[in-house]
Amino acid sequence: MIVVSSFKELNLLPSGDDRDQDRSEDDDTESAHLDGGVEPMSKVITALSTSVDGYITGPDPSPEQALGRGGKPLFDWYFDGDVPSQVFEGFRLSAESARVFDQVAGRVGAVIASRRTYDHSNGFGGDGGPHPTAPLVVLSHRPPPPGATQRFAADIEEAVEIASRLAGDRDVGLQGGQTTAAAIAAGLLQEVIVHQVPILLGGGTPLFPQFPLAHELSQVEVVAAPGVTHLHYALTPARPRGDEERSQ
Repeated sequence: MIVVSSFKELNLLPSGDDRDQDRSEDDDTESAHLDGGVEPMSKVITALSTSVDGYITGPDPSPEQALGRGGKPLFDWYFDGDVPSQVFEGFRLSAESARVFDQVAGRVGAVIASRRTYDHSNGFGGDGGPHPTAPLVVLSHRPPPPGATQRFAADIEEAVEIASRLAGDRDVGLQGGQTTAAAIAAGLLQEVIVHQVPILLGGGTPLFPQFPLAHELSQVEVVAAPGVTHLHYALTPARPRGDEERSQ
């Protein structure tokens, strides 16, 4: 999933009319799921741009500077190519990145973001999200702000349940390190796509906050592209740290 400040700052969010139409279609889809008409079959994935030293923003991210100090180069690869994205209007990527990006973005049927990401993105206008068509579920213990139409959930299990129903046979995309870490801890994350950009930020928001279990990854694909390397992994079941020593 994409850090939304890049949309906000570059005016790439869909118009209000477009969002209203998308939201109407999403509401119809959700009703079908809740009525038992469609069995959800989505995966839970995360796809984040990160520096080589493991940060998804620069230091001191804020609502005024959502990518932190020096974080904008994490997303230069969105615009440094000749191939227009078929999912995100205005994105022009290299041929290698366009294939990877659109394949992943086209799979997403709903997005989960933390309240911090939501607040730093000015609530996505109260009715939008980081993806041009996928509805947003916000992970937060606080009530929604007045007028917000996005769905809110108190824990990651509830958020994934809501998002899976919204997504139908598409995937649930996770936005941000804390949301990703919560899904890993709950055993809900199935795939990790790291868009690794050749930069050292020296601080900021880490891709993976520390968690107590070791997680092995199975490599799905590695794609070297101009300005970014796309690393695609599937997660294997977690095991407590120290299991290797105890088994010897």
